[in-house]
Amino acid sequence: MVVGARRVRASALVWVWARLAVRSRGGGRAAGSWPWLLVVAAVVWGLVSLRALTVGVAYLNDSSLHEQMVRVATAQLRAGHLPLTSWFAFLGEGSPQFLHYQSLPAILTGAVGLLVGPDVAFRWSLYVLLSLWPVCVYVSARAFGAGRPAAGASAVMAPFVVSVTGVGYEQHAYLWTGYGVWTQLWASWTLPLAWGYSWRAIRDGRGYFRAVGLIMLTVAFHFETGYLALGVLLVWPLVAGRPLLVGVRRAVVLVAGSLLASAWVIVPLVEQRAWAAVNEPLQGTGLVDGYGARRVLVWVISGQLFDHGRLPVVTVFAGLGFGLAWLAWSSDADARGLLVALAVCLLLAFGRQTFGSLVDVIPGSADVFFRRFMMGVQLAGLLLAGRGAAWLAASAVRLLKPRVPRLPRGVAAAAGVVVVVGVLAPAWVQLGGDDRRDRAAISAQRHADNTQGVQLDRLVAVIDRDGGGRTYAGMPSDWGQEFTVGAVPVFKYLESRDVDEVGYTLRTASLMTDPEFFFDDRNPSDYRLFAIRYLILPAGTRPPVPARLKLQSGPYSLWTLPGASGVLQAGTIVGHLTANRTDIGSRTLPVLHSDLAQHQRYEQVRFDQSGPGVPARSSRSSTVAPAPRSAGTVVAQTDHLTAGRASATVTMHRSGVVVLSASFDPGWTVTVDGRSQPTEMVAPALVATTVTAGTHRVVFRYRGFRGYPLLFLISAGALLTLLCTEVARAHAATVRKHRWLSHTAAGPPTPQARPAPEKHASDEIRGS
Repeated sequence: MVVGARRVRASALVWVWARLAVRSRGGGRAAGSWPWLLVVAAVVWGLVSLRALTVGVAYLNDSSLHEQMVRVATAQLRAGHLPLTSWFAFLGEGSPQFLHYQSLPAILTGAVGLLVGPDVAFRWSLYVLLSLWPVCVYVSARAFGAGRPAAGASAVMAPFVVSVTGVGYEQHAYLWTGYGVWTQLWASWTLPLAWGYSWRAIRDGRGYFRAVGLIMLTVAFHFETGYLALGVLLVWPLVAGRPLLVGVRRAVVLVAGSLLASAWVIVPLVEQRAWAAVNEPLQGTGLVDGYGARRVLVWVISGQLFDHGRLPVVTVFAGLGFGLAWLAWSSDADARGLLVALAVCLLLAFGRQTFGSLVDVIPGSADVFFRRFMMGVQLAGLLLAGRGAAWLAASAVRLLKPRVPRLPRGVAAAAGVVVVVGVLAPAWVQLGGDDRRDRAAISAQRHADNTQGVQLDRLVAVIDRDGGGRTYAGMPSDWGQEFTVGAVPVFKYLESRDVDEVGYTLRTASLMTDPEFFFDDRNPSDYRLFAIRYLILPAGTRPPVPARLKLQSGPYSLWTLPGASGVLQAGTIVGHLTANRTDIGSRTLPVLHSDLAQHQRYEQVRFDQSGPGVPARSSRSSTVAPAPRSAGTVVAQTDHLTAGRASATVTMHRSGVVVLSASFDPGWTVTVDGRSQPTEMVAPALVATTVTAGTHRVVFRYRGFRGYPLLFLISAGALLTLLCTEVARAHAATVRKHRWLSHTAAGPPTPQARPAPEKHASDEIRGS
């Protein structure tokens, strides 16, 4: 299989180079097309090398979450619902994931999934977007004023970027054996174009609609990338080569238009920000705060940001392009634009490690992963590298042309192939090896899915049939990481089967995501808090809490917890604590380490919506003596959390609370016997409502953010205004041009003869 793949790739590249040699003979228009053939060569490389990405297997990385979101989006669209207002039930005890997260890629792919199936749509979107990315790089380079050779050089180097972090604009960020940052891949298409056409709009005063539309898509596709799209607009007016006020006015139009067009993304995020948790376990690490100026600059200069693990091919060309752009600072506005973009991305990538609390001036900085901004450094470096490579090639031709005798066309073409292959050989060899290993890993996982996966699916079928609670199969921080189907941990495999589970932590922004990270699988009370009914363990392993063996299938065993009956519980409030979105996990640790829930006792959370960085007003709970018996019991219950609903019939012996084991969000509503009741938060961050003594029917429903229709109108109005303005300007320019052409075609005006003066009687008298 590997040998066949090599032959296919080699024959494809030979064909491309043969066409390049033939079409570039005659000069003129044909010679100008050869840079596009470089783009084709890079695309063919990707289409051949990455074809294994279309194979359906359980994912090893974050693609498991993205694929699941696509499935949810397809289901919501098929039911006639807007995914943005849906409840995402499967991870983190549920959340409005499509609101908190960059969900437009999942929604668009889910729409395609209506036709071909969501999983197929996801896999092919990954394959096509990654393989065709060099086309986007080429177009962006051209928008920045690069010639065709320079743009072609940038495109042909685009697939070969490899960094020490592995999470930038590089294949490892998206491969099955990589990180699976799929939404970033979508934004990697729009950011280069948004940069290019925004720069043109500031420089030339044209194309606002196209630039704003691309910025809006960038923001919606990937939030951190949106910062890169908007950040450069604040500085470009200073270097655009136009009067400052003119440049500022154009930038204001772009920024204002982009914010209005992105209102449907930004406004819900800001309004609901208090209910989106900050990732506590990662705070203070380089993953969130960035790696600091010193480390980032060392990586850039040493080649670790473009050529990690090989000779610094891209780094050398990028350095050469940087030097040329610096030397041309006073005369080349496009070069200045690229250098400024590079500087902005570097400053953002330095992050909190360098600038400390100064980064708090950036809106939403508490939710930003600053290390991700190095993808902007890579993009700017690629565009500069193309310029450096083109200049070097042109200089070599000028230098050698007088000294080397004219060669036959075939020999010259062959020499060009040898030079290009030789220069890119380190990158080709490295990337080819990575792609082969990725294909082998996918093939092995496919075999595991068809053997071990089938055995585990028998347990999943029992869980789907019986329901009544969540499933636990370990966590990344404990034995769960080594409990696998092939190479995929069971807790990730369960996600591919849409099992509502506990343990695949820190995947969402729900308020329960941090408490879940601190889940103690030896504490029976935690199982009740998280509504866990099922445990999947390695065969022969005893559960850490009392449980009953339900079924064994191959190396997997399914256990059920006695007394676990669903996601709704009745209980008593015995104290309170105060927390906010930045510390909800750590502040509720005493509850997670206690046995309160096991005895149907809960602590109320007085949630501080002040925002990040504001300390909770109390770090201790005020506990009262518990009552001698439980407040009540749940007689019967049903849950459809995937549809945002749960209901129960409860008998309360005295006033108490009914608790829904779902992450608290203000979108949850509750009725008791048909009458609306306020919701409250109980620790760790669950939804509850107070119920009086007696038998009652309690119904929880999730109602998503309701402002989307108005925001869609605002966004559409902003784009339509820009479009109409541009059409009107274009029409006015066309009218002026036609008038000028008509005036020119008519020639200079012909002098008109003066009319003969009329004769009067007095004239005749004077004439006589």
